[in-house]
Amino acid sequence: MSPRRVEPAYPPLDVPKPVDEGIWIVDSGPLRVLGMPLPVRMTVLRLSDGGLWLHSPTRYDPDLHETLEIFGPIRHLVAPNSAHWTFVEAWQRHCPEARVWAAPGLRDRAQVRKSGLRIDFDLPETAPADWTRDLTQVVVPGLAGFREVAFHHRASRTLLLTDLVQNLEPDRLPAPMRPLARLARVTAPTGRAPAYLRLAVKLKGRAPAEAARRLVGFQPVRVIFSHGRWFERDGTARLARSLAWLLPR
Repeated sequence: MSPRRVEPAYPPLDVPKPVDEGIWIVDSGPLRVLGMPLPVRMTVLRLSDGGLWLHSPTRYDPDLHETLEIFGPIRHLVAPNSAHWTFVEAWQRHCPEARVWAAPGLRDRAQVRKSGLRIDFDLPETAPADWTRDLTQVVVPGLAGFREVAFHHRASRTLLLTDLVQNLEPDRLPAPMRPLARLARVTAPTGRAPAYLRLAVKLKGRAPAEAARRLVGFQPVRVIFSHGRWFERDGTARLARSLAWLLPR
Protein backbone atom coordinates (compact mmCIF):
# COMPACT_ATOMS: atom_id res chain seq x y z
CA MET A 1 0.00 0.00 0.00
CA SER A 2 1.45 3.39 -0.98
CA PRO A 3 1.76 5.99 1.79
CA ARG A 4 -0.98 8.59 2.08
CA ARG A 5 -0.12 11.79 0.26
CA VAL A 6 0.35 14.69 2.66
CA GLU A 7 -1.53 17.84 1.66
CA PRO A 8 -0.26 20.85 3.66
CA ALA A 9 -2.71 23.30 2.06
CA TYR A 10 -6.51 23.36 2.17
CA PRO A 11 -8.02 22.52 -1.23
CA PRO A 12 -9.74 23.66 -3.27
CA LEU A 13 -6.97 26.18 -3.80
CA ASP A 14 -7.06 29.68 -5.31
CA VAL A 15 -10.86 29.91 -5.17
CA PRO A 16 -12.99 32.09 -2.86
CA LYS A 17 -14.79 30.25 -0.06
CA PRO A 18 -17.60 32.08 1.76
CA VAL A 19 -17.20 32.71 5.49
CA ASP A 20 -19.96 35.24 6.22
CA GLU A 21 -21.83 37.98 4.42
CA GLY A 22 -19.22 39.79 2.32
CA ILE A 23 -16.28 37.72 3.62
CA TRP A 24 -14.36 35.04 1.74
CA ILE A 25 -11.11 33.19 2.29
CA VAL A 26 -8.76 31.98 -0.45
CA ASP A 27 -6.50 29.08 0.49
CA SER A 28 -3.30 28.70 -1.48
CA GLY A 29 0.26 27.40 -1.31
CA PRO A 30 1.99 25.64 0.14
CA LEU A 31 5.02 27.87 0.55
CA ARG A 32 8.33 26.58 1.88
CA VAL A 33 9.74 28.43 4.88
CA LEU A 34 12.96 27.02 6.36
CA GLY A 35 12.13 23.78 4.58
CA MET A 36 8.65 23.49 6.08
CA PRO A 37 5.63 23.53 3.71
CA LEU A 38 3.19 26.16 4.92
CA PRO A 39 -0.38 26.63 3.76
CA VAL A 40 -1.17 30.27 3.12
CA ARG A 41 -4.45 32.16 3.12
CA MET A 42 -5.91 35.44 1.86
CA THR A 43 -9.06 37.04 3.23
CA VAL A 44 -11.34 39.10 1.00
CA LEU A 45 -13.83 41.62 2.41
CA ARG A 46 -16.50 43.58 0.61
CA LEU A 47 -16.52 47.02 2.24
CA SER A 48 -19.58 49.18 2.79
CA ASP A 49 -18.84 51.10 -0.41
CA GLY A 50 -19.00 47.85 -2.41
CA GLY A 51 -15.27 47.65 -3.11
CA LEU A 52 -13.13 44.61 -2.29
CA TRP A 53 -10.32 44.66 0.26
CA LEU A 54 -7.69 41.92 -0.12
CA HIS A 55 -5.82 41.01 3.06
CA SER A 56 -2.42 39.32 2.54
CA PRO A 57 -2.92 38.50 -1.16
CA THR A 58 -1.89 35.00 -2.20
CA ARG A 59 -0.51 34.06 -5.63
CA TYR A 60 -2.20 35.76 -8.54
CA ASP A 61 -4.57 33.61 -10.57
CA PRO A 62 -6.56 35.04 -13.50
CA ASP A 63 -9.59 32.85 -12.83
CA LEU A 64 -9.60 33.92 -9.19
CA HIS A 65 -9.32 37.56 -10.27
CA GLU A 66 -12.29 37.16 -12.61
CA THR A 67 -14.39 35.56 -9.88
CA LEU A 68 -13.57 38.25 -7.33
CA GLU A 69 -14.58 40.98 -9.76
CA ILE A 70 -18.07 39.48 -9.74
CA PHE A 71 -18.25 40.31 -6.02
CA GLY A 72 -17.05 43.89 -6.52
CA PRO A 73 -14.17 45.99 -7.82
CA ILE A 74 -10.80 45.31 -6.17
CA ARG A 75 -9.88 48.61 -4.50
CA HIS A 76 -7.39 47.77 -1.75
CA LEU A 77 -4.42 45.40 -1.51
CA VAL A 78 -3.12 45.03 2.04
CA ALA A 79 0.35 43.75 3.05
CA PRO A 80 -0.23 43.43 6.82
CA ASN A 81 3.27 42.52 7.99
CA SER A 82 6.88 42.33 6.92
CA ALA A 83 6.60 38.81 5.44
CA HIS A 84 3.29 38.97 3.58
CA TRP A 85 3.93 41.16 0.58
CA THR A 86 5.54 38.99 -2.12
CA PHE A 87 2.36 38.34 -4.13
CA VAL A 88 1.04 41.89 -3.92
CA GLU A 89 3.06 43.16 -6.89
CA ALA A 90 1.40 40.68 -9.30
CA TRP A 91 -2.06 41.72 -8.12
CA GLN A 92 -1.02 45.34 -8.46
CA ARG A 93 -0.04 44.82 -12.11
CA HIS A 94 -3.45 43.32 -12.89
CA CYS A 95 -5.42 45.75 -10.69
CA PRO A 96 -3.70 49.08 -11.43
CA GLU A 97 -6.48 51.13 -9.84
CA ALA A 98 -6.18 49.34 -6.48
CA ARG A 99 -4.41 51.12 -3.63
CA VAL A 100 -1.60 49.27 -1.89
CA TRP A 101 -1.38 49.54 1.90
CA ALA A 102 1.57 48.11 3.83
CA ALA A 103 2.69 47.58 7.41
CA PRO A 104 4.86 50.45 8.68
CA GLY A 105 8.48 50.07 7.64
CA LEU A 106 7.86 47.55 4.87
CA ARG A 107 8.70 50.05 2.12
CA ASP A 108 12.19 50.49 3.60
CA ARG A 109 13.22 46.85 3.17
CA ALA A 110 15.76 46.27 0.40
CA GLN A 111 13.85 43.31 -1.05
CA VAL A 112 10.71 45.39 -1.34
CA ARG A 113 12.51 48.27 -3.02
CA LYS A 114 14.04 45.88 -5.58
CA SER A 115 10.75 44.09 -6.29
CA GLY A 116 9.07 46.95 -8.11
CA LEU A 117 6.15 46.96 -5.69
CA ARG A 118 4.54 50.38 -5.40
CA ILE A 119 3.35 51.08 -1.86
CA ASP A 120 0.81 53.87 -1.79
CA PHE A 121 0.20 54.15 1.95
CA ASP A 122 1.64 52.92 5.23
CA LEU A 123 -1.05 51.43 7.45
CA PRO A 124 -1.69 53.92 10.27
CA GLU A 125 -2.42 53.21 13.92
CA THR A 126 -6.14 53.74 13.34
CA ALA A 127 -8.31 52.77 10.40
CA PRO A 128 -8.23 55.25 7.49
CA ALA A 129 -11.38 56.80 6.10
CA ASP A 130 -11.40 54.19 3.32
CA TRP A 131 -12.61 51.48 5.70
CA THR A 132 -13.26 53.03 9.10
CA ARG A 133 -16.97 52.16 8.76
CA ASP A 134 -16.11 48.46 8.58
CA LEU A 135 -12.82 47.76 10.35
CA THR A 136 -10.87 48.60 13.47
CA GLN A 137 -7.12 48.05 13.25
CA VAL A 138 -4.36 47.52 15.78
CA VAL A 139 -0.60 47.66 15.14
CA VAL A 140 1.39 45.01 17.02
CA PRO A 141 5.07 46.06 17.12
CA GLY A 142 8.22 44.01 17.53
CA LEU A 143 12.00 44.29 17.32
CA ALA A 144 13.99 44.56 14.09
CA GLY A 145 11.29 46.63 12.45
CA PHE A 146 8.57 43.98 12.74
CA ARG A 147 5.00 45.22 12.62
CA GLU A 148 1.82 43.25 12.15
CA VAL A 149 -1.43 45.10 11.63
CA ALA A 150 -4.50 43.22 12.85
CA PHE A 151 -8.03 44.03 11.70
CA HIS A 152 -11.41 43.50 13.35
CA HIS A 153 -14.48 43.38 11.12
CA ARG A 154 -17.10 44.70 13.46
CA ALA A 155 -20.29 43.57 11.69
CA SER A 156 -19.26 39.90 11.67
CA ARG A 157 -16.96 39.98 14.73
CA THR A 158 -14.16 38.49 12.63
CA LEU A 159 -10.53 39.15 13.59
CA LEU A 160 -7.91 39.03 10.84
CA LEU A 161 -4.33 38.17 11.77
CA THR A 162 -1.34 37.08 9.71
CA ASP A 163 1.49 35.39 11.67
CA LEU A 164 0.57 36.18 15.29
CA VAL A 165 -1.18 32.82 15.31
CA GLN A 166 -0.06 29.79 13.32
CA ASN A 167 -2.12 26.64 13.82
CA LEU A 168 -0.62 23.91 11.66
CA GLU A 169 -2.28 20.50 11.65
CA PRO A 170 0.46 17.88 12.18
CA ASP A 171 -1.10 15.29 9.87
CA ARG A 172 -0.84 17.81 7.02
CA LEU A 173 2.93 18.13 7.50
CA PRO A 174 5.63 15.71 6.35
CA ALA A 175 6.40 13.30 9.20
CA PRO A 176 9.96 14.65 9.80
CA MET A 177 8.56 18.16 10.26
CA ARG A 178 5.96 17.29 12.88
CA PRO A 179 8.26 17.17 15.94
CA LEU A 180 9.79 20.51 14.93
CA ALA A 181 6.37 22.12 14.55
CA ARG A 182 5.28 20.80 17.94
CA LEU A 183 8.51 22.01 19.52
CA ALA A 184 7.89 25.46 18.03
CA ARG A 185 4.34 25.30 19.47
CA VAL A 186 2.70 26.20 16.17
CA THR A 187 0.48 23.10 15.95
CA ALA A 188 -3.29 22.76 16.26
CA PRO A 189 -5.42 23.02 18.22
CA THR A 190 -3.52 25.62 20.29
CA GLY A 191 -1.01 27.05 17.83
CA ARG A 192 0.69 30.36 18.43
CA ALA A 193 3.32 32.53 16.75
CA PRO A 194 6.62 30.79 15.95
CA ALA A 195 9.38 31.11 18.55
CA TYR A 196 11.46 33.73 16.71
CA LEU A 197 8.42 35.97 16.31
CA ARG A 198 7.33 35.53 19.92
CA LEU A 199 10.78 36.67 21.01
CA ALA A 200 10.82 39.68 18.68
CA VAL A 201 7.40 40.82 19.88
CA LYS A 202 7.76 39.98 23.55
CA LEU A 203 11.00 41.94 23.90
CA LYS A 204 9.32 45.07 22.57
CA GLY A 205 7.77 45.61 25.98
CA ARG A 206 4.35 46.86 27.00
CA ALA A 207 3.05 48.04 23.61
CA PRO A 208 2.52 44.59 22.05
CA ALA A 209 1.02 43.28 25.29
CA GLU A 210 -1.50 46.12 25.26
CA ALA A 211 -2.23 45.43 21.58
CA ALA A 212 -2.90 41.75 22.41
CA ARG A 213 -5.27 42.80 25.17
CA ARG A 214 -7.19 44.92 22.67
CA LEU A 215 -7.42 42.04 20.20
CA VAL A 216 -8.96 39.70 22.77
CA GLY A 217 -11.15 42.57 23.97
CA PHE A 218 -12.87 42.67 20.56
CA GLN A 219 -14.39 39.31 21.56
CA PRO A 220 -14.22 37.89 18.04
CA VAL A 221 -16.50 35.04 17.06
CA ARG A 222 -13.91 33.79 14.57
CA VAL A 223 -10.21 34.42 13.95
CA ILE A 224 -8.75 34.05 10.46
CA PHE A 225 -4.98 33.92 9.97
CA SER A 226 -2.58 32.96 7.22
CA HIS A 227 -1.20 29.56 8.19
CA GLY A 228 -3.09 26.50 9.38
CA ARG A 229 -6.58 25.72 10.63
CA TRP A 230 -8.25 29.02 11.46
CA PHE A 231 -10.62 29.45 14.40
CA GLU A 232 -14.08 29.08 12.91
CA ARG A 233 -15.81 29.25 16.30
CA ASP A 234 -15.03 30.06 19.96
CA GLY A 235 -12.72 32.73 18.62
CA THR A 236 -12.24 34.74 21.81
CA ALA A 237 -11.30 31.83 24.04
CA ARG A 238 -9.03 30.22 21.46
CA LEU A 239 -7.34 33.55 20.69
CA ALA A 240 -6.69 34.14 24.39
CA ARG A 241 -5.00 30.73 24.65
CA SER A 242 -2.87 31.38 21.56
CA LEU A 243 -1.81 34.83 22.80
CA ALA A 244 -1.31 33.83 26.45
CA TRP A 245 2.45 34.30 26.02
CA LEU A 246 1.86 37.96 25.21
CA LEU A 247 -1.18 39.00 27.23
CA PRO A 248 -0.48 41.16 30.29
CA ARG A 249 -0.88 39.31 33.58
